[in-house]
Amino acid sequence: MKPFKLPKEQREELVRGVQTYFENELDQTIGNLGAEQFLDFMIRELSPYLYNQALADARHVLAQKMASLEEELYSLEVPVRRGR
Repeated sequence: MKPFKLPKEQREELVRGVQTYFENELDQTIGNLGAEQFLDFMIRELSPYLYNQALADARHVLAQKMASLEEELYSLEVPVRRGR
């Protein structure tokens, strides 16, 4: 899995979210550097789990679509008359 890089705007928004969380939930102030380091840690730790779950979800959706497509293909079959 290649390293995950967020666009600057999204990263800044998440850093602000981390700072808000620390202030509201933990009654602590955290600076930009600390929030960025915490965000990097969380991304590193959570990314493999989230990525694998996304793949599992995609496999599930694909399996459903394939089953539906298979049903549609069977419905297109023309009956064959045997022995006249």
